[in-house]
Amino acid sequence: MNAILKNDMTELLSLPLPIEKINNKTILVTGATGLIARYFCFYLLELVIEKGMNIKVVALVRNKSKAERIFSEYLEIPNLEFIFQDVCDPIIYEEKVDYIFHAAGGASPHFIKNDPTGVIKANTVGVMQVLEFAKEKEVTKVLFPSTREIYGKIENVAWVQEDIMGTIDPLDSRSCYPESKRMAETIFEAYHNQYGIPYNVIRIAHTYGPGMEIDNDGRVMSDFIYYAVNGKDITLNSDGSAKRSFCYITDLIYGIVLILLEGENKGAYNLSNEKEPYPIRETAQMLIDLFPEKNMKLSYIEATEEIKKGYTNYKLTQMDNSKVERLGWSPKICLKEGMKRTVDYFEIEQSK
Repeated sequence: MNAILKNDMTELLSLPLPIEKINNKTILVTGATGLIARYFCFYLLELVIEKGMNIKVVALVRNKSKAERIFSEYLEIPNLEFIFQDVCDPIIYEEKVDYIFHAAGGASPHFIKNDPTGVIKANTVGVMQVLEFAKEKEVTKVLFPSTREIYGKIENVAWVQEDIMGTIDPLDSRSCYPESKRMAETIFEAYHNQYGIPYNVIRIAHTYGPGMEIDNDGRVMSDFIYYAVNGKDITLNSDGSAKRSFCYITDLIYGIVLILLEGENKGAYNLSNEKEPYPIRETAQMLIDLFPEKNMKLSYIEATEEIKKGYTNYKLTQMDNSKVERLGWSPKICLKEGMKRTVDYFEIEQSK
């Protein structure tokens, strides 16, 4: 296993989490090759290997070869099983399932620009297929990673809590993503009210880490890591004044497990690292300074209208994480450390 990934797993295994609740349980993870879902699966499988726990992971994916590459370290473990299908089709699995983490769906500007109907389908048809399956299996809980973007444009609010909503223009070219996530959350609430299915939606913001997609993704941190891994100058499509806080993947997994096992039996949780809000240009410069041997420089260009289509065109409000913090969560990895780990991970992979 990549040394950075192994270190991340060791840190996760040391956290004070109520893991006894998932012993002897089966967990279905959809979209298991995505960054968040794969780290969640890795953590569960490391509990099997390092803690001797009896947890079965059922990974639902579309691409068999990609799944076998990503999970190559675990293919011989009987606790890992795959379902190869589209999540928008009825889910076929005969055995018992206790928990579901529904992470299938495209979130990058690339998908938003090039496959908006696919984004909508995963967040509506896919969600309903998952919840029909959850109803059939009488699961303990379904967890759904949503997005901060469901809050839309909010004015005169410094910190947004889970019960505050702004506006979204449904005819904006990128609204396929936040509007379908909003619809997904409504579907979850409807299934809870009608069928009693326990659920939590987790409103996530700016997650990054080893294994993230960095080729043609379009998100800020993905592009930054791509530049650093390949020793290229960092180019910003703006003046870089917009502030962003980024959450390292292990901090996110920590929160996900807490919410899954200790969260309320319905409703939403914000989950983001708001401890280090930096202007984007300062984040870029920090990354450049981390790797002086790469001789990277920072430059600026004016974004074209085509590029702008994939990005939010209003100021994002900071998220209030006090609800998840009451469960005992707080971020552990600072931005500088997280970026270094991520670049180091990719460089180790390239050297293999």
